[in-house]
Amino acid sequence: MPEPAAAQDKRVAIEARNIVKQFGEGPSALRALDNVSIAIRENEFFTLLGPSGCGKTTLLRLIAGFEYPTEGAILLDGADIAGLPPFKRPINTVFQSYALFPHLTVSENIAFGLQMLGRPKGEIAGRVAEMLKLVHMDEMAHRRTDQISGGQAQRVALARALAPAPKVLLLDEPLSALDYKLRKEMQIELKRLQHETGITFVFVTHDQEEALTMSDRIAVMSKGKVRQVGSPWDIYDKPAERFVADFIGETNFLTAAVTGLSNGVAHVTLKSGAQIVATVAEGFQPKAEATIVVRPEHARAVPQGGQLSGTVENVVYFGTDTHIHVRLAEDGLFTVRQQNSRAQSCGFAVGDRVGIEIAADAAQVLRD
Repeated sequence: MPEPAAAQDKRVAIEARNIVKQFGEGPSALRALDNVSIAIRENEFFTLLGPSGCGKTTLLRLIAGFEYPTEGAILLDGADIAGLPPFKRPINTVFQSYALFPHLTVSENIAFGLQMLGRPKGEIAGRVAEMLKLVHMDEMAHRRTDQISGGQAQRVALARALAPAPKVLLLDEPLSALDYKLRKEMQIELKRLQHETGITFVFVTHDQEEALTMSDRIAVMSKGKVRQVGSPWDIYDKPAERFVADFIGETNFLTAAVTGLSNGVAHVTLKSGAQIVATVAEGFQPKAEATIVVRPEHARAVPQGGQLSGTVENVVYFGTDTHIHVRLAEDGLFTVRQQNSRAQSCGFAVGDRVGIEIAADAAQVLRD
C-alpha cells in the first residue's frame, strides 16, 4: 500500500545517513549500529521499534548529541549536526526516568529549561502557563514533583521538554514504568500532544502494540540494522522479512514453491498442493522456494475444504476472539484467530479435522 503523495512530499526533519556506531576497539569491539540510514519527516510521529540491544536507543542518543557517530552523518533540516553538543541542538529528550527535580514545583520544573536558555521572566511565565494547560496540569502547578503520581510526572517531563519549542522531541521508552491502563491513556495523550504542537516526535519502544497504536511510521530494528520502515499497516500486513513478521504480532509461516512472478505478485504452490496468489515483499529475489506469511485473522477454520487441512490441537478463548491451533500434515502448527459471537462458540474442539481458508490477498512472500 503506497503512502499518499502528500506524505511522501513532506520535508525531512532529521536524517541519519550511513551511520556506524562502534564501541571499543579490536576483537572485542561492538558495532551497535551498522550502516543505518533513516529519514524522519517534519511533524511526524516516528517510532524506532525493536528488542533490547538492537541499537534503537543508541540511534536516539546520536540524534540527541549524547553520543557521536563512528561514521556517517546526522542531519537536521539538511545541515550536518553530528559534531554539535546537545545544548546547541534544537532537540529535547524525555527519558524513561523523567529526571524531574523533586524539590521544585511542577511549574518550576517546566520553567527550568527556559531559564537556562536565558528567556525573559514574562515569556517564561506565559510559556509555563501554556504548557500546564496543554498537559492538563493547571491545578498541580504549585505542587512539588515528589508529591504527584507517575502519570502526572510523565506529563510534567513532556511539558518541560516541549516548553522551548524544539524542532524534534526524542522519547526514550517514557511509558515503560506506567501500569497498563495508564500507559494506554498516555499513548493517546502523546499522540494528541504531537498533533497539537506539530513537533516531530521520535519515539523508542520495544512494545509492538504501542508502536502500531501511536506511529505515523515505524522503523523495525534488529542487531544494529534497520529491517523495514513503513506505516503501521505496512509493517503489520506487509512485512518484508521473517524477523519483522515474527516480531510484530502473531503470524503463520508456510513454505511454498514460487511458480510465477509478475508485477509484485507471486503464484505459489503450498505443500498441501493448493495454489494461491501472494504479494511479494520489496527486494524479493526470484527463487524456487520461499517463505509465505499469513496473519491468524486472515484465515478461517471450516469443517471441510480450504487450502490447508489439519487437526485441532488447542482452542484458546480470549474473550473478544478465539485462537484455534491446527496441526497441519505438511507445515507444522497454524493458528486461526476468529472473532467471537455472543450466539455461539467457535464450533471446533480438540481432535477435530478442519480445513483452513486463506483470505484473498492475505499471503505475503518474504524476501528472506
